[in-house]
Amino acid sequence: MIEFRNVTKSYGDFTAVEDISFSACDSSVCGLIGYNGAGKTTLLKTVAGVYRADEGEVKIFGENVFDNAKVKQRLFYVPDDLYFEPNATIESMGKFYAGYYPRFSFDTMNKLSKVFGLDTKKSIRGFSKGMQRQAEIILGMSTMPEVILLDESFDGLDPAKRNLIKNLLLEYMAEEECSVIISSHNLHDLADMCDHIALINGKSIVMDLSLIH
Repeated sequence: MIEFRNVTKSYGDFTAVEDISFSACDSSVCGLIGYNGAGKTTLLKTVAGVYRADEGEVKIFGENVFDNAKVKQRLFYVPDDLYFEPNATIESMGKFYAGYYPRFSFDTMNKLSKVFGLDTKKSIRGFSKGMQRQAEIILGMSTMPEVILLDESFDGLDPAKRNLIKNLLLEYMAEEECSVIISSHNLHDLADMCDHIALINGKSIVMDLSLIH
């Protein structure tokens, strides 16, 4: 269970999200929907433990995330603003992540790279934006996380690759009982894969809807 309890986060005088409470169940896909600038990235970075909430708290597995290395080893965050070192390859990034994630699977990394048609030895910086997103999702799934956080991860992908990622995520979720939170400004991108939708507008959750009947 991922729980947001009265979460408020500000940057100086600007409040990005205010008094947000909702939860995402285990083994489910939660879609976080909102326009660009609505606060989706702030929420995901707070879940990931990148930010500490100014008020309230976020709990995963019943524990606070911020400054909790053991919990962070069980989740993976794919940001919207990807960054790779100039000479980084999928292979070298795999070795980097393996130092932080005890369950990292090079077998999974290699299999998924073949599925996406990406060369693990080529510079990621030389990939298109869509291919770079695919590379980071491959690396994220290879950490064998129990929680995956995806920020606008379908942006820039063609429909075939988008469907491929959706199917891989749903398959992984079913096999590993993983929880997924994925943000998007486009409800259409997520409607066919989510168990739960949370709509953020005006710094707050304005709709919190289960799609399971």
